[in-house]
Amino acid sequence: MTEVDPARSKTMRAVRSKDTGPEVTVRRLAHELGFRFRLHRKDLPGTPDIVFPRRRKVILVHGCFWHGHNCPRGARSPKTNSEYWHRKVERNKARDEKTEADLRSMGWQVHTFWECEIRHRERLKAELLLFMDS
Repeated sequence: MTEVDPARSKTMRAVRSKDTGPEVTVRRLAHELGFRFRLHRKDLPGTPDIVFPRRRKVILVHGCFWHGHNCPRGARSPKTNSEYWHRKVERNKARDEKTEADLRSMGWQVHTFWECEIRHRERLKAELLLFMDS
């Protein structure tokens, strides 16, 4: 078993995979718009963040750094242990592609919202409505 740096493990514990700020923002807006949903369905590939069962649609909310988005925040490279983090993000991206492909093959429509996009409420609202009406 590899030794874990106590400072990093404490920091990593603070990173949540559920109920993140961006995810809660998207959920609140979807609810305000009258859409009802389920959260983190474990019976679906990748345990999607927001699931609209009757519409067969799912929303994934990704952090730009963790999922390798092509925005300034996602393009940042950590100064320490950069090789580890690069491999980690690449694995996340590969897992995301597989999850999306699996969901689509099961007949689900998938939309990904990126952390950097969520800051613009009106644009987020328009994109959410467009996805839900398609």
